[in-house]
Amino acid sequence: MSQFFYVHPETPQARLMTQAVAIIRNGGVVVYPTDSGYALGCQLENKQALERICQIRRLNDKHNFTLLCRDLSEIANYARVDNAAFRLLRSNTPGAYTFIFKGTKEVPRRLMNPKRKTIGIRIPDNAIALALLEELGEPLMSTSLILPNSDVAESDPEDIRDKLEHAVDLIMNGGYLGEQPTTVIDFSNDEMEVLRVGAGDPTPFS
Repeated sequence: MSQFFYVHPETPQARLMTQAVAIIRNGGVVVYPTDSGYALGCQLENKQALERICQIRRLNDKHNFTLLCRDLSEIANYARVDNAAFRLLRSNTPGAYTFIFKGTKEVPRRLMNPKRKTIGIRIPDNAIALALLEELGEPLMSTSLILPNSDVAESDPEDIRDKLEHAVDLIMNGGYLGEQPTTVIDFSNDEMEVLRVGAGDPTPFS
């Protein structure tokens, strides 16, 4: 049965972040809040935890995963970002965007799009997610918590507890979030492209 943390949405308790990171580093799968609903996360290098997430969501090997990063310097280790893209990211992060880049050799191959060698990158505008990333000290492998037969991310942590308390190791309750998908921007080709318009303003990338 999973642990269930009530986390303050604006000033996350440091002791809970420490405990959450210990669970992640021990191979755990966690549910945590972002600025686009709740998400599933695990340690970047942990293959077994990733497989558990794929089972929960019934994902195939073609799914595009995302790395949640705490800042721009961290992104540069995992994505091939040119100067123009870097300036746009600096002006628009943290925020409700997912950016698609060609991955570097630091990204495990199983996380990248198998044909395009791309990876999603995010810096979330959510105090709990950022505190978790700061304590972790590395990106978090992440995917939206969209359960099978649903089209939207889960938004109520109490409902998540009912559905997943035996499937994950930790649920971080940061309150009811609502459904707010990210805006997706593809930087992996010669021409930047807005793939999905969501909560993030697409105007700077149009």
